[in-house]
Amino acid sequence: MEHPIPSGLPDPVKPGDLLMLEITALTPQGDGIAHTVGLGQGRVVFVSQAVPGDQVVAQITEIKRNYLVGRIRSLISPSPQRVRPACIVADKCGGCQWQHVSYAQQLATKQQILRDALERIGGLTLPQPVPILGSRQPLRYRNKVTYPITKPEGQPLRMGYYQRGSHRLVNLNQCPVQDERLDVFLREIKRDLQETGWSVYDESRHQGHLRHLGLRIGRRTREVLLTLVSCSRRLPHLESWAERWMQRYPDLVGVCLNLNSARTNAIFGPETEVIAGRGSLREEFAGFSLWIDSTSFFQVNTEQAEAFFTWIADQLNLRGEETILDAYCGIGTLTLLLAQRAKRAMGVEALPEAVAQARYNAQFNGIASAQFFQGTVEQVLPTLPPADIVVLDPPRRGCDRQVLETLKLRRPPRIVYISCHPATLARDLQILLAEGSYRLTQWRAADFFPQTGHVEGVAFLERV
Repeated sequence: MEHPIPSGLPDPVKPGDLLMLEITALTPQGDGIAHTVGLGQGRVVFVSQAVPGDQVVAQITEIKRNYLVGRIRSLISPSPQRVRPACIVADKCGGCQWQHVSYAQQLATKQQILRDALERIGGLTLPQPVPILGSRQPLRYRNKVTYPITKPEGQPLRMGYYQRGSHRLVNLNQCPVQDERLDVFLREIKRDLQETGWSVYDESRHQGHLRHLGLRIGRRTREVLLTLVSCSRRLPHLESWAERWMQRYPDLVGVCLNLNSARTNAIFGPETEVIAGRGSLREEFAGFSLWIDSTSFFQVNTEQAEAFFTWIADQLNLRGEETILDAYCGIGTLTLLLAQRAKRAMGVEALPEAVAQARYNAQFNGIASAQFFQGTVEQVLPTLPPADIVVLDPPRRGCDRQVLETLKLRRPPRIVYISCHPATLARDLQILLAEGSYRLTQWRAADFFPQTGHVEGVAFLERV
């Protein structure tokens, strides 16, 4: 057997070499981070499936200009933060990255990821953070899943998640991060889809029809929506199958068909048809009822979103006299919560279907102080009256630069920026804080996606 090289020996290091390393940190992708000493003045080594505190012998698989990539050949001393994954295919499935890491270590890493982004990318001087908001339920929390469907020639139909960095599907019959009440649908609907004989989409040839199975559940109401994504409506006897499913599952309130014929990685297309039952489920959230369509955006961790949004509203110390603007409001989840405590809450959303659903949710709950405007934030923001508080909750790409410049001109007294991507949060905060007209008063991380590297964050700004 080859002998491992102590990490302090000099170059050259080449693919296949074995290095003794201590893992000191964790990437969002689930790789452990180690540092060599003396190898070209020291280099970073990313080691797959490693945990902070592990001492390993790693085999180098790739040599890049600024870093090395390796895999564990042997575990000399496992970290106290290393745990047995809850899923038997956790090392293969790309749905989760951190199941081999203790939840305490996950939270500490997410707090550090947000801090590093704000300090290193944003160049910000940070006040002391509020401790990260951890999830009370690190498993079985997802209220929505969408499974790709494949059918290799001569083999049974498969559903699951792709392996990390590939389009090789890992076939699943249950998933420990989704609501456990969805497991039966995953197993039994997969069997039924095999029986239907419907053609399955082949992305390499852009042929076939059936692409994804989508499931969504109301955590408090138990209502379930089932959505098939297909390139066309050519699914024989679809109505009969939908009625069969509605009769079999008492909690199933609707079966929908979403049409997506584009050669794209986007899951949903622009058109959704209700095949049986209804196209929305009802969920209880922060004391009101939400109606959520099969393709609408809604946080996948209901309990954590409720806890985080309620905490944010509490921090604002609203007196019932404020006008609030909720940009990128989706179906109005946070807008309605704030409208209950303020004089007026205005939500802005680009998607017409989401705005229609937000308006319906406001009407259904009798919240007259909530108003919703359709259009992009950069288009609508200049047309709205001044707000005492502006809430930003953009997609991963962050805010359009025009939105930030408009805010700097309007100078609302307070800005709350909620983000699902620390890097774009840091970039946008740097712009908002550049001229010294605002100061950062508070920031906090929250874990909406246990077992993964995703982290939410919020920053509170006050006008100087």
